[in-house]
Amino acid sequence: MNMHQQQKSGNDPFVEFIDVGVTKLSPAGTNRLILDGISFTARQGEITGIIGASGSGKSTLIRLCNRLDNPSVGTIELNGQNIATIDPLLLRRKIALVLQKPFMFHGTLLENLQRPFMFRRMAPPSAGSLEIARVLDLVQLPAEMLDREARSLSGGEQQRVNLARALINHPEVLLLDEPTSALDHPSTARLASTLNNICQNEHLAIIVVTHDLYLAEHIVNHLIYLEEGQIMEQGVGTQMLAMPQTTAFSNFLAKPEREEKSSL
Repeated sequence: MNMHQQQKSGNDPFVEFIDVGVTKLSPAGTNRLILDGISFTARQGEITGIIGASGSGKSTLIRLCNRLDNPSVGTIELNGQNIATIDPLLLRRKIALVLQKPFMFHGTLLENLQRPFMFRRMAPPSAGSLEIARVLDLVQLPAEMLDREARSLSGGEQQRVNLARALINHPEVLLLDEPTSALDHPSTARLASTLNNICQNEHLAIIVVTHDLYLAEHIVNHLIYLEEGQIMEQGVGTQMLAMPQTTAFSNFLAKPEREEKSSL
């Protein structure tokens, strides 16, 4: 692929939300509006950040992307195709979700990376394969760690294994839900570097939900601020953080972080 093609594909829509809304029944039996009129495009080769206070609808929004939840109204498209028409298992290989808390299967780091192939009854790649080397390089983990027990790794290392396991399926879109919530600041900085590396080398559309303004400042191209289920402001990440255009976003930035990072 030449540079002109890369630039063109990077400007093409990849995931598009079109007037999406979510309404759910409350315990009291009344309809509760979770998301309302959500429209944005997450582009290939860019990182789209979703930030907002707890309860603003961030996690619901990211769950909509691979049909862990469904919109009440509106459409979500992947490369122009309504995701409601795509088989959910196929969709979840195309749009990989990395959960907030890393989950490690029993066994070594290598066995964790081989697990997706076992689920699909395919021959798993060996320790010396190009596939394993590719994902280790992307998440910046040394091959010497392949024999380590996955559950003995640090929180930051487990998050990298989580990423590598998602990337080994060659997804088109990568979703991350609060990836730094259990990480200390040095681990967050390393993860920011890793995500930039993944975005540049794999040319994915990455959507990350975060409360972490450091992460948003250092990796996000397009930033979306949610409040009470609505997009209050969206635009270029660094510009928004430096010069908020709405009172709502300015007030949000003035508040201290709502979650403290634990030391791992």
